[in-house]
Amino acid sequence: MKNVKLVVFDMAGTTVDEDNVVYKTLQKAINQYDESVTLDFVLDHGAGKEKHQAIKDIVIHLAEGQRWLNMSEVIFSEFVKMLDLAYGDLVVKPCAGVVDFIGELRKLGIKVALNTGYNSEVANLLLKKLSWEKGREYDILVTADLATQSRPHPDMIYLAMDGLGLKDSSDVVKIGDSIIDIEEGKNAGCGMTVGVTTGAQTRIQLLTANPTCVVDNVLELLDILK
Repeated sequence: MKNVKLVVFDMAGTTVDEDNVVYKTLQKAINQYDESVTLDFVLDHGAGKEKHQAIKDIVIHLAEGQRWLNMSEVIFSEFVKMLDLAYGDLVVKPCAGVVDFIGELRKLGIKVALNTGYNSEVANLLLKKLSWEKGREYDILVTADLATQSRPHPDMIYLAMDGLGLKDSSDVVKIGDSIIDIEEGKNAGCGMTVGVTTGAQTRIQLLTANPTCVVDNVLELLDILK
């Protein structure tokens, strides 16, 4: 791919290794009302999405889904409280290869954006735990609460491009650990969409979205970008 100007990374599971605590907390919040929901079920239906929307998309697949949908506000409220507690003592680290990969992108003059289904409060908490700074590890952060429409709509990618003064989405690479990340990149017209197996979904699941490629470590992309 020629003329790469921006790489847009998802956060949890793509750049940030937080042991799936968000989805485990989503599962716990729903399990207060229905203990049948497994972590795999949560990941299948909620991975990568704005978290209130994720809850809606998870519970609508349960028996009596409409009844559960009417409870989504209550479940989301419980989830937010539980996530605050879970994040209090959480130790996070970068996903494998990410720090070195970002360093190489910097050498190539390629901008770095982070986008996420988290709200800005949670995203900035994670970045603080990583000791990442704007202008050093990344150039712009776009969170779900800033976008009119959440993934798979391309709004967050467009906001990142606008914030960095970029016009052509074919110059953009989107990297994420879920199908919805890949769909977001495709809907934005990104020149490459990349699935990475460090987070929510497996290689087999990611391939169903027909990304440009799937990698186990983002450093595998260096030869392509160079």
